[in-house]
Amino acid sequence: MDRNRDLHSIALICRVYSVTRDGYNAWRRRGISNRRIEDGELLESIVKIFNRHDGCYGSPKIMQELRKAGIRVGQKRVARLMRERGLKAIKARIYRSRPGLYSYINRVPCRIVGVEVSRPNQLWVGDVTYLKMRDGSWQYLCVIMDRFSRRIISWSLSDKRDAQLALSALQRAVRNRGYHPELIFHSDRGVEYMAGDYRKRLEQCGILQSMNRAKTMNDNAFMESFFQQFKTERIKRSVLETVEQLRGIVAEYMRYYNYDRSHSSIGYLSPHEFEARMSC
Repeated sequence: MDRNRDLHSIALICRVYSVTRDGYNAWRRRGISNRRIEDGELLESIVKIFNRHDGCYGSPKIMQELRKAGIRVGQKRVARLMRERGLKAIKARIYRSRPGLYSYINRVPCRIVGVEVSRPNQLWVGDVTYLKMRDGSWQYLCVIMDRFSRRIISWSLSDKRDAQLALSALQRAVRNRGYHPELIFHSDRGVEYMAGDYRKRLEQCGILQSMNRAKTMNDNAFMESFFQQFKTERIKRSVLETVEQLRGIVAEYMRYYNYDRSHSSIGYLSPHEFEARMSC
């Protein structure tokens, strides 16, 4: 009785899908194709990479990671398998701030227009972002990046947005990277970067100061992009209870960003790997 029911179900399926009984039986005898088996093995590797980077990698970066591991695969195939598995990378929405204008801003020119960055410690860029705690208070994160390698070379965190916040990041950057002739530091027009103490310290270190041009949106786009990535990949996925917890999140992400997170603009390498290759 059960056999007759099964045969009837098979016949019905064949009619619905316009498949002959012989064709159905041949398909069953063939079993799972080699391509399907390969897809299953490839998907396991994709899921491992996706999870290792906390859902932040899309198909282009996962493809590059697979190729680093010696797996030759195209992006379309990776994208298809991710789509079938429901793996979708989180994305940052980039927005541009419009800092206020100061009558004395023309004292500091924009020195980065037309500059071709070809080595580390040629151009540092910096910025400050706001991080809201659960209790409604704010913390301010100041970061300095080497624009050549995208490496974060220093950061500081404070409940005040002032010159001391920016000075702390600058002092650490100089300790970490040393002094370099003709080094340029570029930032937006924040008051912390216009403070006399900050400008004096830059001069003492032999660093040329540069600032965004008026009504120009993308002079400091590298830092704006970094902050959006950081907030999307860590802050928006956390409830910030304490400053100690926030410091831990920042420290972990900076290490991950410098040593593990690949960047398409530097050949899908991490900043650490990129600088290491450039020094060879």
